[in-house]
Amino acid sequence: MREIRLGLCQIDVTVGDLNANTKQILHWLDKAEQALCDIAIFPELAVVGYPPEDLLLKEGFIDDTRLALEKIAQETGDCVAIVGSIQEAEITQQIKQGDAVPRRLYNTASVCSMGKVVGHYHKHLLPNYSVFDERRYFLSSQQTRQVGPPLFSIGGTAVGISICEDLWSADGPVSQEASAGAKLIVNINASPYYAGRIAERLAMLKNQALRWNIPIAYVNLVGGQDELVFDGGSMVVGENGELLASAQQFQEDLLIVDMTFPWPGKGQDNDTKVTAQPSRTQSSRTGEVIKVTDNLREKTKSYPKRIIKPLGINEEIYHALVLGTRDYVWKNGFKDVVIGLSGGIDSSLVATVAVDALGKEHVHGVTMPSIYTSETSINDAVVLSKNLGIDLLEISIQSMHEIMSKTVGAALGKLPVGTTDENIQSRLRGIILMALSNARGWLVLTTSNKSELAVGYSTLYGDSAGGFCVIKDVPKTTVYQLCKMINAKGVRIPVSILHKPPSAELKPNQRDDQTLPPYEKLDPILFAYVEQDMTVSSIVSAGFDAELTSKITKMVDSNEYKRRQMPPGVRVTPKAFGKDRRMPITNRYTENRYIKHDN
Repeated sequence: MREIRLGLCQIDVTVGDLNANTKQILHWLDKAEQALCDIAIFPELAVVGYPPEDLLLKEGFIDDTRLALEKIAQETGDCVAIVGSIQEAEITQQIKQGDAVPRRLYNTASVCSMGKVVGHYHKHLLPNYSVFDERRYFLSSQQTRQVGPPLFSIGGTAVGISICEDLWSADGPVSQEASAGAKLIVNINASPYYAGRIAERLAMLKNQALRWNIPIAYVNLVGGQDELVFDGGSMVVGENGELLASAQQFQEDLLIVDMTFPWPGKGQDNDTKVTAQPSRTQSSRTGEVIKVTDNLREKTKSYPKRIIKPLGINEEIYHALVLGTRDYVWKNGFKDVVIGLSGGIDSSLVATVAVDALGKEHVHGVTMPSIYTSETSINDAVVLSKNLGIDLLEISIQSMHEIMSKTVGAALGKLPVGTTDENIQSRLRGIILMALSNARGWLVLTTSNKSELAVGYSTLYGDSAGGFCVIKDVPKTTVYQLCKMINAKGVRIPVSILHKPPSAELKPNQRDDQTLPPYEKLDPILFAYVEQDMTVSSIVSAGFDAELTSKITKMVDSNEYKRRQMPPGVRVTPKAFGKDRRMPITNRYTENRYIKHDN
């Protein structure tokens, strides 16, 4: 038997920051080298970050990425590095001429050893659903290969490489690699998080390992990129489906795993032909193995088996919010944030996330009372800021509200009332927060939740003003669950905030349930209509009130224009507003909500 030590390098990179990403990869490669790993495995598109989007249309970016990969390869030694990057495709007759200019790149895993790039694996299956748009940028290896993917001989073991989506298909390239004699599958990923996703991945890995009777090393990206969060959670699963090792979620990690493989028979190398110098033609033949190295490093110590206990769903969501907020703020060059603290539960959760993401010294609260603001709400904001250790600035909008009401009233011929007057107050608060942002360089964190955004219960250029909407994809009922979870570890959010009825406090005795149904009734209907794409009739058939369902879904449909203007926010559900759910703003489709047509 021979032992191969894997180093699963779960790293946080920044889209487009090629220099920093290169340094990051080399830093973790050095850690793997120091641990005497034989193979260091990095996530999908680690060199460029994921998703690079239209950066891939820039010629200079492609050239600079090639240079970055060459630099990484030059630094490799005995430890083989498998690195996610891009590679230009050779334009052949097999590629349609119309595809040549916008889609001439491969999503690639490059194998580097002893100062050189030894070979490449090109992604086979390109996802083009949900948040993925890979067919816009990449060619599939299916379009240019006549036969199947290459294998790589590392220490006498045939290793099959795949990228993310390639592993999910029963008939994909991994099936070919296993049939061709691969003894280990390495799968590199940039798999975005949503609640419960890690359990889905583990179930898939176990199923595929059993299907092909082959161990799988699964390496995932970690970090925030705009609204996406990558949660890491890298894993190794044995050929019998057993979870052998797992990495932390939501943080960088080096997962070291020792794998044992039998020596091949005399005159054989896993029953496959070996080529010493790969070429594009040679490396595309099914079952052919590109020799990377025969050497395995002598180990001086062993590493204990490490399996991390999975987080609960609410813990997952909270960690995602913290990581997504931290990376958005820091990667975009901000140091401090400012939040309007109303004394309500949404702003309290956002402030708590911000403190855990950035540190209390980088979070600033502002309470902006009006004539309708209760003393309880002001006190709750004060107690919250003390509990979190953040500074709190109080700026009354009462005098500004009076002046604005008179100014608008002069044009209307009467003082504004109703929604007009309520939105004036909200927009005055937005002006104050944005002024502080301009003057002090603070990023404004908005506090709207998914339930409010779904039905348009927010004010354009008011409470929607800001740079990042932390809980944009968090339903109101989940907001309460998260706050209770936070307080279970020590009260940070005043208990009174959790128990008082939600209110915008923009008119006397206002409560959310005067405009909206209770959130316990609202959120299940929103889940069915937004996340599951159920029709109104199917929602009603599932037992929901017909009149209420019709009212809520009409509110969702009529407020797309508002949602399109909201800042980005952390994605924590399988279908978030933005990259996931892409509805036209101008949309005249109306479902026949109650009529059932008989055949």
